[in-house]
Amino acid sequence: MYGSRGARAFAARRTSAAILGTALLMTACSSGGDDGDDPDRTAGAEITQQPKDANPFWVNPEGTAAQQMAGLKGDGQKAEAEQIRKIAEQPAAEWISPENPEEQARGFTEAADKAGRTALLVLYNIPHRDCGQYSQGGAADGNAYRAFIDSVAKGIGDRAATVILEPDAVLHLVDGCTPEKFHEERYDVLNGAVDKLKSLKNTTVYLDAGNAGWGNPDQIFEPLKWAGIDRADGFSVNVSNFYSTEESIAYGKQLSAKVGNKPFVIDTSRNGNGPYTGGDAAERWCNPPGRALGETPTIKTADPLVDAYLWVKRPGESDGECKGGPKAGEWWEDYAVKLAESSD
Repeated sequence: MYGSRGARAFAARRTSAAILGTALLMTACSSGGDDGDDPDRTAGAEITQQPKDANPFWVNPEGTAAQQMAGLKGDGQKAEAEQIRKIAEQPAAEWISPENPEEQARGFTEAADKAGRTALLVLYNIPHRDCGQYSQGGAADGNAYRAFIDSVAKGIGDRAATVILEPDAVLHLVDGCTPEKFHEERYDVLNGAVDKLKSLKNTTVYLDAGNAGWGNPDQIFEPLKWAGIDRADGFSVNVSNFYSTEESIAYGKQLSAKVGNKPFVIDTSRNGNGPYTGGDAAERWCNPPGRALGETPTIKTADPLVDAYLWVKRPGESDGECKGGPKAGEWWEDYAVKLAESSD
């Protein structure tokens, strides 16, 4: 329905038990693979951190891609495992679910801190999320959302974290997707979230600002100001989308000039071949074929206004039940392998 106007169908997280179990497990994980362990014994034994000077973000050694890689290798599918390695060895964002958010935030940031890295987190729980599409849901109301933010902040504490705040939340106030009656509440909770997270000692906050394909920066810069961009560290673009890095830089720079020259970050997780231009235009955003991994995460970018290239969308996880895909956020091995193969 919305085509390229929104980032759409983000990485919906799994059940609370699975997430909490992973988060708690990670607090005990080694950050490297040089401790003499059998490399086939655990998913994380082969996964090490990237060089900190270029890529300070934490690689989860027990993330979904790492586990899938280990499983494929154990099944003798070594070629497929090596393709998935391209995903597993890069830092990808952890999407905090509304179940036990404090424990998740604490688990991820403690594990990252132990490895000497920064946790990359996404908060995607805004009330009336995704306009009833594949990733619909979110907090029941403003008070529930404020409690969610308070819990996340408590879990992060003084540890280093970079937070992508509410993909599409501002965009959907602009494009007519979110009903007018919810606008005041959304602006209020986004402002509160920015203030709460920025009160933490070592947390950087990027408020999401859409992508290069949805419209014109003139349409969103004032709503971003109303949502608190002046107090955030910057904004994010291209989350869960496929627009090229060059297109995203151009869009981001136009927008930055209108919001006090704020810097921005770009989701490059799947933009290696740019956006899909075939099929039904209304669903080009959803599991498009022929895509590729983009630039690997780094703080060494092509423009001084771009703070980082990040993998915000987790490559290999479905956009939703389209083109044969599983539910939003679920691992899709075939798609993941094709993304990696296309990035050769």
